[in-house]
Amino acid sequence: MRIIRNEMDFYMKPMLNIKPMFKLSALTLLSAVIAVGCSQTPNTEAKITTHEMTASSATPSNSTKVVEVHAVSAAGIGQKIGAIQLQDSPQGLVIQTQLTQLTTGEHGFHIHEKGSCEPAEKEGKMTAALAAGGHFNPQKAPNHGTPNTGHLGDLPVLTVDAQGNANTTSVAPRLKLADVEGLAIMVHAGGDNYSDAPKPLGGGGDRVACGII
Repeated sequence: MRIIRNEMDFYMKPMLNIKPMFKLSALTLLSAVIAVGCSQTPNTEAKITTHEMTASSATPSNSTKVVEVHAVSAAGIGQKIGAIQLQDSPQGLVIQTQLTQLTTGEHGFHIHEKGSCEPAEKEGKMTAALAAGGHFNPQKAPNHGTPNTGHLGDLPVLTVDAQGNANTTSVAPRLKLADVEGLAIMVHAGGDNYSDAPKPLGGGGDRVACGII
C-alpha cells in the first residue's frame, strides 16, 4: 500500500469515493475537514502521523444514508424542509445538508440519543422533538463541546444563508454511520458556541427541524 506523503493527499484521496447526491466537490469536503480542525480548542492542533495516514488510506466504507428532515414544533412533526446525506469517509462522517425554510444565521446542529422527532411533555408543557432525548453521548463526556472534544453527537454549526437555505458540507471526525443509525439529527433555533456557558448545550434552545437517521 502506498504511504500518503502529505496532509493534502490525505484529505483529497477519499473524496473520490463520496457519492455525489448533492454534487459534493473535493474542494468542498477539504474545506469542511479544515473547518472541523479549526473548531478545536486552542493548543489542540491535530497532528497526522504516518501511522494514522496509513490506516486511514485503507479501503473506505461507502456506507451512505439520506435522511428526510421535517420542521418540528410543540404541536408535532410538520412539513418536509429538505434532506441530509450522511456518508462514511476516512476523515469521519461526511454530512451534507440541503435544507430550506430556516432562519438566517448559525444554528446548533446535533445528533440526539433517541430515534424520534415527536414532541414530549416537560414541566407540564409540550416541547418540540423532546422525545429525541439529549445529545448522543455514549462516552459520557461531561460537557458539550466541539465535534472533536464534546459529546459524540456535537456537530459543526449549521449556517443558513439569507434565503433560508442550508446547503453545507461538514465532517464529524469521531463518527461513522453505523454509530448513529436509528438516532435523530436535530437543528436548533439558536447558534452553538461549543460550550455550556453562558447557556447549556451551546445555547441552541428550541428544536426546529429533525430527521431520523
